[in-house]
Amino acid sequence: MSKYKVAVIGTGFGQKVHIPGFQAHPRTEVVAVYHRDLEKAIAIAQSHNIPQACDTIADIVKLPEVQAVSISTPPFSHYEMAKIVLEAGKHLLLEKPITLNATQAKELYQLALFKGVIATVDFEFRFVPGWQLFSQLLSVGYVGSKRLIKVDWLGSSRADAKRPWNWYSRQDQGGGALGSLGSHTFDYIHWLFGPVRRLSAHFSTSIQERPDPVTGELKPVDSDDTCLLMLELADGTPCQVSISAVVHAQRTHWLEVYGDRGTLVLGSENQKDYIHGFRVWSSQPGKPLTEVEIPHQLLFPINHTDGRISAFLRVIDQWVQGIDRGEAMIPSLREGVYSQLLMDLSHESNSTSNWVSVPKLEEFMVM
Repeated sequence: MSKYKVAVIGTGFGQKVHIPGFQAHPRTEVVAVYHRDLEKAIAIAQSHNIPQACDTIADIVKLPEVQAVSISTPPFSHYEMAKIVLEAGKHLLLEKPITLNATQAKELYQLALFKGVIATVDFEFRFVPGWQLFSQLLSVGYVGSKRLIKVDWLGSSRADAKRPWNWYSRQDQGGGALGSLGSHTFDYIHWLFGPVRRLSAHFSTSIQERPDPVTGELKPVDSDDTCLLMLELADGTPCQVSISAVVHAQRTHWLEVYGDRGTLVLGSENQKDYIHGFRVWSSQPGKPLTEVEIPHQLLFPINHTDGRISAFLRVIDQWVQGIDRGEAMIPSLREGVYSQLLMDLSHESNSTSNWVSVPKLEEFMVM
């Protein structure tokens, strides 16, 4: 079958994950790359054997060979870039968080529908073997009636106070732990357990200044580095979420579900790779937790050293299938809108110190 010709916008995460992922996938070919500095764009293109290099998004979408575009730039640039891509009638793969607010996200979703293009979001946890097993066990009712859900995502990527100040330090540019980690968390909660009825959020910033990368002078940080969330799901289940990017923890990413018939636990202690290393345990009341073997058919066919590439390849699979069929596949921008909506409401809750009701996604889409 023919390959879809893709342009990659964003050369940080793009060079680490997007370019190698698209080049490894049998149905995609990277034909162009964007960087705002043309010399850097050319150098990146040459180092990855990519034929075209551009320094504007307009030039990227004008290339007749480009059928689809991936965007992995910082969140504050997503909305304007994605609009140009969608208006040009190109298929879109967008990193999370997809925009700076849910209104922008909804506009992109509606534009993709109007243009008849297929847009997806890199919510890669949906495609990780341990997470897929966990989803299967939930779907067959292993835990019974859910009584409590707990999520801990505790990392040290921002724990070094000497790490330089950048856009991540600014809330108005989409920086912070909620955007980088919470966007994933809200998506997989929705995927695994359904919609949220209301939420309460408290954010904190442990490292309130970081050195300027050029001058070394300390600059203020106003984005969150730790988030504590309480959610009430639509079915009434309480869900407790702890997210931090500034702690040194052994249990880096853990999800626990307690029900009247059983318990399921999903977790990883991998400090360096947030995709590889997930294991699943289960137990029935009064019995010890026992590890559940992940079925062979769920395993990655190739374990790339960087686990993000292994999961990203499965995201590409979904996207390509959607383009082939001419219909949106999950996760689409719709899932991105819901994740962004929950982040917006979390900021509202944090600023008001109140619980906030969450509208149904269908209602929000027509507001």
